[in-house]
Amino acid sequence: MAGNSFGQAYKITTFGESHGGAVGVIVDGVTPGVEITLEDIQKELDRRKTGQSYITTPRKEPDKVHFMSGVFEGKTTGTPLMMILYNKDAQPSAYNDIKELYRPGHADYTYSRKYGIRDWRGSGRASGRETAGRVAAGALARKILRDKGVNILAYTRRTAGIEISSFDPEVIEKNPLRAPDMKAAEEMNRIISKIKDEEDSMGGIVECRISGVDPGLGEPVFDKLDAELAKAMLSIGAVKGIEFGKGFAAADMRGSEHNDQMSADGFITNNAGGIIGGISTGEEIIFRIVVKPTSSINKVQRTVSKEGKEQEIRTEGRHDACICPRIIPVVEAMASIVLLDHIKRLGAMHI
Repeated sequence: MAGNSFGQAYKITTFGESHGGAVGVIVDGVTPGVEITLEDIQKELDRRKTGQSYITTPRKEPDKVHFMSGVFEGKTTGTPLMMILYNKDAQPSAYNDIKELYRPGHADYTYSRKYGIRDWRGSGRASGRETAGRVAAGALARKILRDKGVNILAYTRRTAGIEISSFDPEVIEKNPLRAPDMKAAEEMNRIISKIKDEEDSMGGIVECRISGVDPGLGEPVFDKLDAELAKAMLSIGAVKGIEFGKGFAAADMRGSEHNDQMSADGFITNNAGGIIGGISTGEEIIFRIVVKPTSSINKVQRTVSKEGKEQEIRTEGRHDACICPRIIPVVEAMASIVLLDHIKRLGAMHI
C-alpha cells in the first residue's frame, strides 16, 4: 500500500490500524540537537485523544507516546525518529456482526475494490486513529517553528448551524468544541449533544490562522504553499474541502475588490489568505476546511454485503458525534509539517 508518507525534507511515515497493536510515526529529516521531551509530544496528543467530552468517542486510549529511536539524552540525533502509541482499548469484536457489510460513508467498499482485502476492525488503516502519528510528528515540527516565531492556531468556526460571532483565543481550550466564542460553543454543544442522542452526527468548518511566516515560502507551479497545505488537509480522512482567504466568496467579487493592493507599509488587505502565486506574502495565512459528519452512526442505513446483497446496517460502537474538536490538533500538526518541510527545502537544514 503506497501513500503512507508525506513531505520531502521533513518526511513522515505513519503506521498502524485502529484496532491493531499500535499506531505511530517515523520522521526523517529531523534536525539534530533539538531539545525534545515526551511531554512536548504528549501535550499535543492529549488534545487529540478520545473521551474528552460527551460528544466525542468514549473509547479510552491513554495515547501515551514512546520514543523508539532518534532521541538521546533529551535531544534529537538527526537519525529517523520513531514514536509509537500502543492501543489499549481496542474492541474489534464490536464489528463482528457487520464485517461482511460496507458501511455508508466509510472506505470499506473502495479499499476492498482496490486491494481485495481490508481490515474490518473499525476502519483499519482508514481510521481517524491513524492521525495520532501525524500529531506526534507535528508536535516536534511545531516546537521548532514556535522557536522561530511561527504560531499556528485552529478552531471550530461553524457547526450544527451555529457560527462564531466573536473571537477570543483564550477560550478555545476551555470548551468542548474548541471554538473561540464561548456563547456559540455552548449552543453548538447543546445541539450536537441532542444529535448524538438521536444516534446521528454533525460536520462543521474549522479555520486555521498562521502568523510569523516570512514572505517567500513555497515553490512555484506544482509545489505551491497553498497546494501543499491543501494536500495535507485533504489527506485527513474527514476533510472534504478547503478554501484560502476569501475562498469561494471570490466568485462574487470583482478584481478590484479581491486584489490585495499594497502601500509603502505593505499589503492593505489579505483576501488571498497570505499566499499569492503559491508563495507566502508575510501576511497571516488563513484557510478553512470542511469536516464531514462522522460516518459511523447508529441509525439504520441501506448498504450491500461483499456478495452484493442489499441489507440494512447500524454502525454500533464508540464514535464522535462531531469530529471538529479532535481534528483541530491534527490540522495544526499537518500545517506545522508542511511549513517546516518548506523551510528545510530552502536549504535551512539547521532548522
